[in-house]
Amino acid sequence: SLSCSFKAATCSRLLATITALSRGGARSGRAGAICAESVSFPSLQHFQSLKFCSERGGGAEISAKMAGAIIENMSTKKLCIVGGILLIFQVIAFLVGGLIAPSPTTAVPYVSIKCVDVRKNHHKTKWLMPWGPNQCERIRDLDEAMSRQIEANDIVFAVHIPLPTKEMSPWFQFILVILQLDIAFKKNNEIKDNAEVTLDVSLAYRDDMFSEWKEMAHAIETRKLKCSFASPKTIEHEGRYYDCDVLPFMEIGTVAHKFYLLNIRLPVNERKLINVGIGEIKDVRLVGIHQNGGFTKVWFAMKTFLTPSIFIIMVWYWRRITMMTRAPVLLEKVIFALGISMTFINIPVEWFSIGFDWTWMLLFGDIRQGIFYAMLLSFWIIFCGEHMMDQNERNRLSGYWKQVGPIAVGAFCLFIFDMCERGVQLKNPFYSIWTTDVGTELAMAFIIVAGICLCLYFLFLCFMVFQVFRNISGKQSSLPAMSKARRLHYEGLIFRFKFLMLITLACAAMTIIFFIVSQVTEGHWKWGDFTIQVNSAFFTGIYGMWNLYVFALMFLYAPSHKNYGEDQSNGDLGVSSGEELQLTTTITHVDGPTEVYKLARKEAQE
Repeated sequence: SLSCSFKAATCSRLLATITALSRGGARSGRAGAICAESVSFPSLQHFQSLKFCSERGGGAEISAKMAGAIIENMSTKKLCIVGGILLIFQVIAFLVGGLIAPSPTTAVPYVSIKCVDVRKNHHKTKWLMPWGPNQCERIRDLDEAMSRQIEANDIVFAVHIPLPTKEMSPWFQFILVILQLDIAFKKNNEIKDNAEVTLDVSLAYRDDMFSEWKEMAHAIETRKLKCSFASPKTIEHEGRYYDCDVLPFMEIGTVAHKFYLLNIRLPVNERKLINVGIGEIKDVRLVGIHQNGGFTKVWFAMKTFLTPSIFIIMVWYWRRITMMTRAPVLLEKVIFALGISMTFINIPVEWFSIGFDWTWMLLFGDIRQGIFYAMLLSFWIIFCGEHMMDQNERNRLSGYWKQVGPIAVGAFCLFIFDMCERGVQLKNPFYSIWTTDVGTELAMAFIIVAGICLCLYFLFLCFMVFQVFRNISGKQSSLPAMSKARRLHYEGLIFRFKFLMLITLACAAMTIIFFIVSQVTEGHWKWGDFTIQVNSAFFTGIYGMWNLYVFALMFLYAPSHKNYGEDQSNGDLGVSSGEELQLTTTITHVDGPTEVYKLARKEAQE
């Protein structure tokens, strides 16, 4: 009889609740449908679900038995511990570059040797060595060439890379060479306006000091001269040198051989105006820049360590999402895509460049970085958009086409620019898009379009952040009047958004600060007995920082599997403490059945 009385009372309370919900009209239509299905076999749990429905109305899309993201359920103490651990790893990343790794690159100056190639048709080899047992016939300067009646077309500027007694190594990763011409002023041979110098250049390689040179590339290139002369152009100042800008000369994406040889000719053809009006060239100087082998090893070690770390947290993150009884929402997919792009940039494929002649590694590295940064910028936009708490157009990528569109256009423009530069250099390492008027205009067009897209993106992002903070201010003023469930829901959104904004601003600020410091300092600091390589610390520290950023995102914003509501009472949802019920839009799906609906339906069927 007691059981029957309890059931009768429960049924009467259920009917009263349904009646109250039905009076709510359209606002409570969905909740009424959910609760009506629960009436078949009423129980105390059904009543609690109905009470939750009546408080939340049609907006009840989150189950009281579900929890939000991990960051919402962590206590302040645990969050500080996680932050402290990440900070320790961040400091280690900077110290690895500052104390262990050497400077990222080394610049080696080379002065060409002037060789005479009068008998070029009788030479056993067309390659002229500047030194060694088979060195070429040398001249001191062009005055000697004139006294010996040696024509300009018979003079070859030879440069051997590296210097004598040295060897190149695959650990150097790349060779970038810039050209500096020493041009003397002569009254009867001045540099004309818009003068261009034509270079007939050949590149060869070999792996020991006794084998024959093998041709690697040959090209005829032009470079524009940009020179100034500080003194008055009078006879008294003849012999003084012009102040000329350095010229891009060559870039190789891999260092697969031990020795390289450059033969540079300056062909003269007065009828075709080739190398006419370029002044009197006294010397050809080169500066070769390559990555240090010690830095390469530290860089590879970091990539090898970080790749499994990000991959494991990415798999863990996605596994927690797939364990949920709903489909992943847009923000979860974007965070997962960000993890994939970070893993893609981490994969240490550069290890293969030690044993293989892969000249496309620089281009491949640019593409990987472009994908990651495009994904990162898209994530910031979508994260802000998904936290517009009263916005209807959410959880759809199509709703962000205005913001993501400039990112895609800018990334595509930079990709085309990179293909026009480094893509062509795969076949011709002497090519530079900046050497012609058309190439310069094309490159500037791509860069300007990308810059405009970046500015548009920045404006969109600032506007969305402003909207979210304005929304937050409005919600915070009305939080005390809300039910506990809705209040905790909005508090979770506000906390997650502010936390991400804080760490994002910190990461961006550290990137900018260390970039500026690396540009204005001499490259290293002396601190007692220690020498800190600032540039190396910048590379390893910032690289480690963005890895930790992505790691923290996937860990802290993964769905929490804590279940609440099991110790409920007849109070406001039975919440006994502020940590027992946390709600978030990142774990809901607006288009599918809610967790309350699924729970009530399952229990009703049972």
